[in-house]
Amino acid sequence: MRRASDSATANIGLLSAGGYAAATAQGSFCTGTTCIITKIYDQSSRHNDLTIEGAGGAGAADVGAPADALPVTVGGHQVYGLEISAGMGYRDNSTSGVAVGGQAEGMYMVTSGTHVNGRCCFDYGNAETNNMDTGNGHMDAINFGTECWFSPCYGQGPWVQADLENGLFQSDSGYSKNTSNTGTGPLPFVTALLKNNGQNHFALKYGNAQSGGLTTTCSGAESSVNGGGYSPMHQEGAIVLGTGGDNSNGSIGSFFEGVMTSGIPTDAADDSVQANIVSVGYGGATGSTGSLTPGSEISLRATTSCCTGDYIRHQNDAAVISSITSSSSSLDKNDATWIVRRGLADSACVSFESRNYPGDFLRHYNYRLYRQPMDGSSQFRQDATYCPTTGKSGTGTSFASYNYPSKYIRHYNFNVYAASDGGSNTWDSATSWTDDVSWVVTSPWAP
Repeated sequence: MRRASDSATANIGLLSAGGYAAATAQGSFCTGTTCIITKIYDQSSRHNDLTIEGAGGAGAADVGAPADALPVTVGGHQVYGLEISAGMGYRDNSTSGVAVGGQAEGMYMVTSGTHVNGRCCFDYGNAETNNMDTGNGHMDAINFGTECWFSPCYGQGPWVQADLENGLFQSDSGYSKNTSNTGTGPLPFVTALLKNNGQNHFALKYGNAQSGGLTTTCSGAESSVNGGGYSPMHQEGAIVLGTGGDNSNGSIGSFFEGVMTSGIPTDAADDSVQANIVSVGYGGATGSTGSLTPGSEISLRATTSCCTGDYIRHQNDAAVISSITSSSSSLDKNDATWIVRRGLADSACVSFESRNYPGDFLRHYNYRLYRQPMDGSSQFRQDATYCPTTGKSGTGTSFASYNYPSKYIRHYNFNVYAASDGGSNTWDSATSWTDDVSWVVTSPWAP
């Protein structure tokens, strides 16, 4: 990582060999400033380390992802994933042991269905060694997003697809031949898998990284579309993460872990990998609840007499208050649960990460509060940071906006705003303002 305050760098190691990343050291190094990830270390003896990607045929040189954008609990440990926004990407054009010229390989990644778009191309896998599109079959990478390259695609996505260069493939014909493959939906954690014998067969699979097994969406011949060139493949052996082979970098995505193999894995090996991923416990409970200590999971209850059973939740990306009870659906309970994080703009304050949308935070925009993915910008950090004070009504806690300190998180007509006590906006009404900006921090509704 490299921090902004003095351009110092640090390597973040493991708590133990084969164990979890030392996230505490990562957080300490970046205290009071911001950091970007400059290198992603290959954990194998190959040392195929990924660094920030340079310019390519379709995109200018990329920038590094913010080091604190994607906190996640895995196996009871807080660690950080990699959250890619447009213009970010990583690559290694000089690798060892990666398939080339039609050799067999397999790959998987754990990603998220909640942070996707329809731009090209959130890829992980084998790519060209010169950051250019050098022709059909010169890539062999997992793609995950909502871009439908060959019509028809079924459902809304996001889909696990194969980027084989000059197309995102759901079958040998490019388009989906599987009407049941409507995408993963907004699963917070997704296992995405591609394997290819390099000659005449490839397969795509996906699974919920929190439970269950894998679903095969495609298993068949290599493609002959676009004039051919996919059978055999012509892989060049670079590794790309977050962009297309020619650095097409308009996509967004999340990356938690990934592996590329030499040779094609068996179906039994695929199943074993999925079982291992599930056993780790992505997105599990943090182990702390009901306080404003970073890492604690909470819900925020209104105190105004009209609404003492209502909680802040996200709905269609916007923050609202609604009644949550023990009989509410699991989705409603998850939407009303937040993870307290160290303030993105000021560690003395707090930020609120969505429990079921990893890397999405509660931020104000035009004074309305929304759940949005952290993009690493200074503006986002400020908009998503709130400073707790004693409740203005004398009850609970009030949360002042970091960049508008006279405005506090307030509910008004069941929507949630950053509001002042009196002002030109309707939601700044002085009526019941002190009650509306006072919240009770409770144990989380989500288990």
